[in-house]
Amino acid sequence: MKVAIIGAGIVGSTAAYYLRKNEIEDVTIFDYGKGQATKAAAGIICPWFSKRRNKAWYRLASQGADFYQKLILNLSEDGFDTSFYRQNGVFLLKKDENKLSELYELAHQRRHISPMIGHLKRIDKQEANLSFAGIEGFSESLYASGAACVDGKKLCQTLLAAANYPLINKWVDLTLNKNFFRIDNQDFDTLILASGAWLKDILDPLDYDVDIRPQKGQLIDLTIDGLQSENFPVLMPEGELDIIPFEDGRISVGASHENDMGFDLSADSDILNQLQATASTYFPRLKEAQKRSCRIGTRAYTKDFSPFYGQVPDLANCYTASGLGSSGLTVGPLIGFELVSLLLNQDLQMDPKDYPVQDYIKQSKK
Repeated sequence: MKVAIIGAGIVGSTAAYYLRKNEIEDVTIFDYGKGQATKAAAGIICPWFSKRRNKAWYRLASQGADFYQKLILNLSEDGFDTSFYRQNGVFLLKKDENKLSELYELAHQRRHISPMIGHLKRIDKQEANLSFAGIEGFSESLYASGAACVDGKKLCQTLLAAANYPLINKWVDLTLNKNFFRIDNQDFDTLILASGAWLKDILDPLDYDVDIRPQKGQLIDLTIDGLQSENFPVLMPEGELDIIPFEDGRISVGASHENDMGFDLSADSDILNQLQATASTYFPRLKEAQKRSCRIGTRAYTKDFSPFYGQVPDLANCYTASGLGSSGLTVGPLIGFELVSLLLNQDLQMDPKDYPVQDYIKQSKK
C-alpha cells in the first residue's frame, strides 16, 4: 500500500499518526502550508452546551471530545509531550444569567452519555476569580471541569513528528494515472484528501463539484509578562468571542467568522482591535499585554454547516473529510482516526452514513 495524504492539518496529521500506529510504511504527506484552519483555531474542546439541532453533529462533537483521551494516551505512551492539551475547565457567561440554568440542565442531561463534561457548578464572580484572577463583566457563570483547550499547531507538529513520514510543503495537483493517483510525479494507490476549504480545487480536475465554502477566521495572541496563565480555565462569553489562556502568559482571543472574504489572509486591524477591546471588558489585564500577534486561517463550511467524511463517490481508495467549520479541533482527530479505520477496513466508532460524502461531493455534468 502506497498512501498519499493531501493536507497536514488536524485531520491529515491524525490520519498520518494512526497509519504509523498500524505499521503502514509507505506514506507521503503534502501540505500547502498557507491558511490552515488548525493553526488559527481557538482550540476549545467543549461541545456539550451546544443547542444545535443536528443530532449527528452533536454525536460527532461529543465523541470527538472523548477521543482526545485516547489520542493523548497514545502519544504519551509513544514518548511525546502532550502539554498542548490542558483540561482546565470552562466558565460560560450569558447576558441573561437565567439561561445558565438552562445550560446546566442541558449539560446535566448529557453527562450520562458524556461523563467527560465533569463537574458542573454555577459560581459567582468572586469564586471564579480564584481560578482565573482578574476577570470581570459578569456576576455568575457556569463552570464545567471537563472542558479543555488545545494548541492546534503544536498538536499537529506532535502528530507529524510521531508519524515520521516525508512531508512535502507545496501546492500539488491531483490527476489519475490508470488505477493510480498521480501527485507531484508520483503514483499512489490510496489517497486521503484532508485539504479543508481547498478540497473543491483539488477535486475540480477530476470533474467533481464540491459543496465547500471558505470562512475567514482571525484570532489575536496577547502575552502578559509574568502572568501564570497555564492553569486558567477558558472563558466563553456569549457570542463568537472566547478567551483562551495558554502557558507563559499567552491569552488567545477570538475568533472572527467572516463568510465573504474567500481565501483572504490579510489582517483586518478593525476586527482585531474590536476583539481585543471586547475581551478586555472581561479580562482588563489584556490592556497590559507586551506582545500582540495574530493568526489567520480559512475554515471549511458546507451549505448546511455539517461535516462529512468517507470515500469519494466512484473513486475507489480515495477518502476525504471536510466541512468541519469552527469545530475542527474538536472533531478532527476522531475523523482522522475514522478515515484510517475505513481505509484499513477496521471497526468504526461512528456511522459514516450520518456524515455522507455524496451529499456534498458529486460528479460534474461537464
